[in-house]
Amino acid sequence: MLVITAILLSVSVRAQFTISGSIYDATGKQPLSGASILLKENNQGAVSDDQGRFQLTGLNAGSYELLVKYIGFQDKIEKVELTSNVALTILLAEQIRVTDEVIVYATRANDKSPTTFSTVDKQTIQKQNFGQDLPFLLNWTPSLITTSDAGTGIGYTGMRIRGSDATRINVTINGIPYNDSESQGTYWVDIPDVASSTQSIQIQRGVGTSTNGGSAFGASVNLQTNTLAKDPYTELYASGGSFNSQRYTLKTGTGLINNHWAFDGKISKIKSNGYVDRASSDLDSYYFSGGYYGKKTMIKAITFGGKEQTYQSWYGVDAETMKIHRTTNYAGQYTDMNGVTKYYDNQVDNYRQDHYQLHFTHQFNENWSTSLAGHYTYGRGYYEEYQPSATLADYGLNNVVLKDTTITTTDLITRKWLDNKFYGTTYSLNYEKGKTHLTIGGAWNQYGHAKHYGEIIWAQYTSNAEIRHRYYNGESKKTDFNIYAKLNYEIGEFLNAYVDLQYRRVDYKSAGIEDGLVPYDINSTFNFFNPKAGLSYTLSEKDVLYSSYAVANREPNRTDYLDNEIKPKPERLGNLEFGWRRNTSHYKLETNYYLMNYKDQLVLTGKLDNVGNPIRANVGKSYRTGVEISGAVQLSAKWGLGINVTRSINRNQDYAYDQSDVTLKKNTAIILSPDWISGSQLTWSAFKNFQATWLSKFVSKQYLDNTQNNNLKLDPYFINDLRFSYHVYPKGIKDIGISFLLNNIFDVKYSSNGAVYGATPYYYPQAGRNFMAMLALKF
Repeated sequence: MLVITAILLSVSVRAQFTISGSIYDATGKQPLSGASILLKENNQGAVSDDQGRFQLTGLNAGSYELLVKYIGFQDKIEKVELTSNVALTILLAEQIRVTDEVIVYATRANDKSPTTFSTVDKQTIQKQNFGQDLPFLLNWTPSLITTSDAGTGIGYTGMRIRGSDATRINVTINGIPYNDSESQGTYWVDIPDVASSTQSIQIQRGVGTSTNGGSAFGASVNLQTNTLAKDPYTELYASGGSFNSQRYTLKTGTGLINNHWAFDGKISKIKSNGYVDRASSDLDSYYFSGGYYGKKTMIKAITFGGKEQTYQSWYGVDAETMKIHRTTNYAGQYTDMNGVTKYYDNQVDNYRQDHYQLHFTHQFNENWSTSLAGHYTYGRGYYEEYQPSATLADYGLNNVVLKDTTITTTDLITRKWLDNKFYGTTYSLNYEKGKTHLTIGGAWNQYGHAKHYGEIIWAQYTSNAEIRHRYYNGESKKTDFNIYAKLNYEIGEFLNAYVDLQYRRVDYKSAGIEDGLVPYDINSTFNFFNPKAGLSYTLSEKDVLYSSYAVANREPNRTDYLDNEIKPKPERLGNLEFGWRRNTSHYKLETNYYLMNYKDQLVLTGKLDNVGNPIRANVGKSYRTGVEISGAVQLSAKWGLGINVTRSINRNQDYAYDQSDVTLKKNTAIILSPDWISGSQLTWSAFKNFQATWLSKFVSKQYLDNTQNNNLKLDPYFINDLRFSYHVYPKGIKDIGISFLLNNIFDVKYSSNGAVYGATPYYYPQAGRNFMAMLALKF
């Protein structure tokens, strides 16, 4: 009996326990995602998830002190006597200090907003950030599809949300528009590793609450860069994997100095050979900020940007060639004098972009606050291209006469330049009292003196060309002004009304000689009124119903004017959203219905122009409608599941595919808009500080033009990834993290994007099975 007792006592002494819990604001209703929890005794830490939950495992019996921190809230120490598993509910009081969240207040939705949205926190971003561009980090959010020209997620990447491409997605960084003013696209390759400097990302599907930049015609993506870190820190990241992909990042910050000042910085280097032949990337980026934080005033200066050099891989590959060699890249291909096929070694895109932002926020009193920001972006660069057998006349060159021979063509190398500046200001005045939440704001932005020009830097036969002969030249200027008023008003205890009225004026001028020696002169002015209204009804503390209707108008982009014989019309969208959100301590669930009715939508035709830009055309009436279901559930202490499913119908009601009313097709599927999209994340926290996650993505068939031609389509694909992470907390180091990502574990051969040249489809193959490993050190 004594022996049995001794054994039981021994087991009891060696038993290990768990401290788990949830972090809320002082009301106990709002969970705080991203709060840090630190055990002072052994330096073990955790970060709360999007439900405010955390867990510390493998602890011996004893006395512990938990230090809980969250930006905008006062630190709290929680004492625990651990003799068995403990579950805590910790409430944090607000800090009396203006915080960075005010910067994005005007562009963000909340749980009572009648808007369909998802918010991705810093913890989730960091888990997936092995060096791929931002779209690939968001791949498992609802209704989102990613694609990569190089096939690896590094270099030129893109995303579509609800079938809408990047030109339809409004992107802001700290409330400042990021979309290129002329093309309306977003080029994440210009700001590589921006995820390392990002605090949170909110994706609003549909028109959303976007206030700055072009109207959202499919979704909005709002980034907030790093917020105040109270304590000094240094973080080092190194990752590497397939295709010689590498990423090196150094981050550091001072923490709060003298209770008022804070400075942060980051530099990154990313390289990859790419999956597609020669689709290499060499990317550099930086982020620096300095801020003053007072009780009522915050002033913060931010600069970030990057330089990219990527070997071109935007040509795609035809189906027959893919069967033989799926990584074929036609870029830079030419035949030498001996008839040997070669590839030009400097067929690169070379571009630099620098951003400067200055933010000022002030809290006048408990009801009134204001935000003001000024910004400046400078972008410049070119892409270089070998042009075999180019016609001399197309470049403004005379034919060359050699004795009895007249030479009309030549091999040559061109550089196509873009040099542009984007600057302006945004502002908002916020009022909160009782049941009323009012924001009045606006913006004035100018895309000024943007220069488009092409140079010949070498030619086999130079004819009458001078050094750096310019064969096309143009200049653009675009002014974008808007004012808006947003009102949230609580009607009674459960009903919340939302009204958003925006007036936007756009003046766009562009003139010159385009590629092909064709003159152009664009001078357009648009006046848009974009109203939004909605209701949300709180059924209980866990359940919210919402419905909204919004109107958005949008101007054509530069290539819409240049690539169409018929002058493009502005587009109009009416967006209905209806949904239900349920949020409990163990699971959350959201389901919504949407209807997006377009008039004169500029849809992709599936064709590309001579520089690889997608050609679009007005199609009269069209619509997107569907149901989105997303949720997450904690199955047990070790198992968690997140899942989302989208079922949609995307139709051109009347599509004139030769840009006339002669040839019409009724109710055809809109290009690159699948009927089904689904994603899931199954997480297993197997043992102390170890986590494994199985990530899956399914995308159904997509057509490559708007005629619903079954010979021009992308096949459906189902991709599975596996991610592992392990953390240790040695003395003197906050965290050592080791992560491993195995992509496309079943080696599926698939393409996520495509285009049509003539009647031939070209595809963008994505990488088969590949891996990345990462080491993270936090001090």
